[in-house]
Amino acid sequence: MPVPRSAVSGAYARLAGVLPGLAVTEPAPGEQAPADGRHVTAADLAAAGPALDAYLAWDEAQIRRDYAQQARPDVVASFGLHRYAWPACLLFTVPWFLERRVPRYPLTHVSYDRAAPGHPLGHLAVRPAGFACLPGDEAAALPGARVVPDEEALRAEVRAAVAEHLEPVLAGFGPRMRRRGRALWGMATDEIVEGLWYVARLLGEIEERRAMRELELLLPGATKPYVGTAAFRELTGPAGEPLRTRDRVSCCMFYTLRPQDTCATCPRTCDADRVTRALANAS
Repeated sequence: MPVPRSAVSGAYARLAGVLPGLAVTEPAPGEQAPADGRHVTAADLAAAGPALDAYLAWDEAQIRRDYAQQARPDVVASFGLHRYAWPACLLFTVPWFLERRVPRYPLTHVSYDRAAPGHPLGHLAVRPAGFACLPGDEAAALPGARVVPDEEALRAEVRAAVAEHLEPVLAGFGPRMRRRGRALWGMATDEIVEGLWYVARLLGEIEERRAMRELELLLPGATKPYVGTAAFRELTGPAGEPLRTRDRVSCCMFYTLRPQDTCATCPRTCDADRVTRALANAS
């Protein structure tokens, strides 16, 4: 059996088992982060310079190829931020959800290759800089462990760790997206909720329901800088079956490309359409 690289390696292995489209690897001690010309660090994105220009050029080309139109610059930037923030949030929420461990990732400790062969969601090369855990966790004796007293303190660690990592990235993208604080943190809120909810659905209905409860506790609505709550609710299908949905805080801007095709959790999507889509996905 391979020796785990860190206290969160097991959580990332379980993530790979249900979401192979996203790769998360941890360089060995002393090994440098990938420098193959494809990876970009979170620090590069936050700097909002040539590396971000090159990163967004990929989104601009993808939109022209897939939708045969030129997107507005703010739409391109919104797509680009989503494609980094969605997997980046999983670096924190998946270990918390599965193992009750919350890593910290300085900007220079995360490299992202969005076009990794065989991984349509990309490849994240990461090096945790310590982690928080609960009393009684066997990992509490490991280097870099910081024990917090209870579940609420661990939830506070999740919120702080994500904010610490994303805040400079949001600042880098914000001017290009023509969005400021509240709108940007609304997008961060959505990435946290929808990323973990998606992974939990892949783990099965029991884990999905648990994730929904956990996310409601994580984001109850008064946890700045985040905006809003997890916002889950239930609809009723034609046979009386419960159908789970939520309302996004932010807009992904996809409607600017396909006005007739909004996201399933977009406030623009009426409940009747949400029911139709949920039934189609279940069939």
